[in-house]
Amino acid sequence: MLPDLPLGPLERALVDSLQRLDPAASPMLLASAALLCVALEQGDVCLPLARLAGQRPWPDSPFSLPALADWQAQLDASPLVGGDGDFAPLILDHGRLYLARYQAYERQLATQLLQRAADLPVVDEAQLSESLSRLFAFNSLSQAGQQQPDWQRLAAAQAVRRKLAVISGGPGTGKTTTVVRLLAALLEQRGGHPSGGASLAIGLAAPTGKAAARMAEAIRHAKANLPVSEAVRSALPDEARTLHRLLGSRGDSPQVRHHAANPLALDVLVVDEASMVDLALMAKLVDALPASARLILLGDKDQLCAVEAGAVFAELCEGRGFDAQAAADLQRITGQQVAVDTPSSALGDAVVLLTHSHRFAGDSGIGELARRINGGDVGGTLNLLKEDRSDLAWNAAPTPADLLERLDRGYAPFIAAAKSGDAAATFAAFNAFRGLTAQREGAWGLAGINEALEARIKRRSQVASRERWYVGRPIMVRQNDYALGLFNGDIGICLQTEYGLRVFFEGEGAGEEAFRPFAPARLPSHDSAFAMTVHKSQGSEFSEVLLVLPEQPSPLLSRSLFYTGITRAKHKVEIWGLPARLADAVATRADRAAGLAERLAVEPSLPDNAVAAQDQLSLF
Repeated sequence: MLPDLPLGPLERALVDSLQRLDPAASPMLLASAALLCVALEQGDVCLPLARLAGQRPWPDSPFSLPALADWQAQLDASPLVGGDGDFAPLILDHGRLYLARYQAYERQLATQLLQRAADLPVVDEAQLSESLSRLFAFNSLSQAGQQQPDWQRLAAAQAVRRKLAVISGGPGTGKTTTVVRLLAALLEQRGGHPSGGASLAIGLAAPTGKAAARMAEAIRHAKANLPVSEAVRSALPDEARTLHRLLGSRGDSPQVRHHAANPLALDVLVVDEASMVDLALMAKLVDALPASARLILLGDKDQLCAVEAGAVFAELCEGRGFDAQAAADLQRITGQQVAVDTPSSALGDAVVLLTHSHRFAGDSGIGELARRINGGDVGGTLNLLKEDRSDLAWNAAPTPADLLERLDRGYAPFIAAAKSGDAAATFAAFNAFRGLTAQREGAWGLAGINEALEARIKRRSQVASRERWYVGRPIMVRQNDYALGLFNGDIGICLQTEYGLRVFFEGEGAGEEAFRPFAPARLPSHDSAFAMTVHKSQGSEFSEVLLVLPEQPSPLLSRSLFYTGITRAKHKVEIWGLPARLADAVATRADRAAGLAERLAVEPSLPDNAVAAQDQLSLF
């Protein structure tokens, strides 16, 4: 019989399902399954037995887990638990307990990435060298006297020389600029003709509609001034899709229209904000990409991971490095000298880290703060925030009343702009200042801040408290609406027009097409959005950011959340949080339990069984 454990509805549903399959299932097996469900909700791919063995997983319960050897023996004895390649609802694989589907996703993804990384395309090195020299000539001039090598040029070289490229970099390191130039170099490898046998089918995608639209806009601007032929320029794409739309997602079903048997018609796929892609989605994406196609992943390994299970992008960046042969090849092709550092990952030389930030100068307080946070330097972080820096501010003893007053002042120019009815001025004012929170609930959370601030602004504007719509109400869309072209995370602002109140969203054109108005009744599900969570802010940038940390200890506080929040600011970041909470965030590295990095090791210890993986994906 299952011990009296504080199970949520998802854990209870999984336990009930397993009990139907095996009425004699042991309490330890059922408790392990419940813990696995909790781990998945928290973003882990699996349950790492060694990390939890002998502990009390539920603080208020007398139930304790056994020693590792005993725990594994009890799991092995259950018919509900199989080993790698077995047909069972739970898989115990090298000390990690998985739901069968996630173990199959992980193994399938690792197998296909390794195959793609090992399949080297034919490259005209002379043409590549000439292309890179011309396309990155500005870098050589702008970085004269600065630290070498030119990592943008090296990233482009590796993306042309490999069928898999992983490019990681913080804000302002030029990921979009790099990808436009490397796509131009790829087209020049094929003669640069937009039609006929030399053409390339290039796809652009991102996890969210907002990120896809931003990526497309950035590439349209970047390609305009490229030193390339008109044929190459016209062949460069300028439209992007969400990954779900690209794959052909089918509502709530885990199945998608494109897969190995019905692959995408692409030669190159570029995925932006790849750190936001979870394990299941990445596995489906790679499975749907033809074996001959190139995959280019852009992201920031230090940012928050996906909301769903997995930290795929961060795991892909582990063990990177260039061995002696790769370093020699790159110096011959690019003229750039790189240090030899033998990678511990089989993907090592496919991963390039962009290090030079064009947004944060060498004396930038935000840039230095980001470095100290990522380095886990608690003392250095707190000392830096105590310094007199023009782009950093810290309120170490915040109160809810003071916070509300500060946010009210921060949004005052935005409210004034909204009353003018000018959409361009209103959006510019709104993007000049943004409040970010670590969590949704509580006095320091999203819901409480938005509710209190909205009530205050309504009173001042003499808007009845029951009125949902008023001039200056900002909203965030919560679900995709492809018919309207509105996507989860899109920001709209309510303004007065000659036709009444309309909610404006930023468009992709200029002039009258720069903003799209909608009647409030037409909008998909949405929330008020004076403040937003750090998770929802990923990929956005604002002139000034006020980051609010919770007053009490929280499992949400982590290094990656803190880093992501402060780097949304271009010019100034203001942090409201107790010293203890800042220390918690810097000291906590949010490592998600998974086995992908181990599977990608130079000498992987885990076996492959792609057929069994496909069977498990289809049946569990």
